Amino acid sequence: MLGWLFCLASTVTTAASLNGFELEGSLIPEEQILSGGPPRDGIPSIDRPRFVDADQDDFLQPESPVIGLSLAGESRAYPISILNWHELVNDRFGDQPVLISYCPLCGTAIVFDARLDGAPVEFGVSGLLYNSDLLLYDRQSESLWSQITGEAVTGARKGQRLTLLPSTLTSWQRWRQQHPETRLLSTDTGFRRDYQRSPYGDYERNGRLYFPVEFLSQRYHPKERVLGVQVGNAYKAYPFVELAKRDDESPLIDELGGQKLRIEYDIQSRSGQVFDQQQRELPVINSFWFAWYGFHPDTDIWRADSTN
Repeated sequence: MLGWLFCLASTVTTAASLNGFELEGSLIPEEQILSGGPPRDGIPSIDRPRFVDADQDDFLQPESPVIGLSLAGESRAYPISILNWHELVNDRFGDQPVLISYCPLCGTAIVFDARLDGAPVEFGVSGLLYNSDLLLYDRQSESLWSQITGEAVTGARKGQRLTLLPSTLTSWQRWRQQHPETRLLSTDTGFRRDYQRSPYGDYERNGRLYFPVEFLSQRYHPKERVLGVQVGNAYKAYPFVELAKRDDESPLIDELGGQKLRIEYDIQSRSGQVFDQQQRELPVINSFWFAWYGFHPDTDIWRADSTN
């Protein structure tokens, strides 16, 4: 999150409020809620998304990453090159409001059901971080929400959780092959940004973190991509560097939280999906290793040399 150069000069201070958000009584330590640089909505969410047909794409490469979402008989792709600048898209599939979120600092692509207590909710970028991950806020109550946990950590909705929806972080080519009728988020966002340029440089490849994280692990490169899965209170990470060691090209069958899982993945695009025994797709969090571990230090890890 917060990729412009001036954002790197963050103010690490403890305060009763930041960016106009009251922090007193937060479910997370107030001193770990940091300003990333821009003010509230300094990174503007896309609230009126426009889409084009896949064959009208004129700026993506086949390997360009997108968040793919299929819902209510429709498929849409949201380019990371756009989300790097906006982080949130408030969208609707028919009567279903959804929130597409992406934190560039954590590499986390997460889609939420944007309803609370049966009513649609709209979200914005707070300009604040926790564990290097974006804190979003809902515009109705101004509560702050952790993107990775989906939980409100301050405000009137403190303790409530958003429902994750299955989505896929994958390449544009792979998503388009699987969903030829997909629509694509247009660069006609209403904002002037250079969507051909990443504001983060080589951040995805280097080993640097811009902000402190409570828990760190040296087991893998901090930016190694993993599929993070939760079943009940059990968590497991499937690092792509480990999955690449498998000789078998068939889906991986594993067990977590007493459930058998089928993990389908593509090494080249660093994408994957997880299904339960009833063949239902489960939500997964495709993220950098440091981000998954930072929120789930007790996570299990699938390794190619294990007996799984």
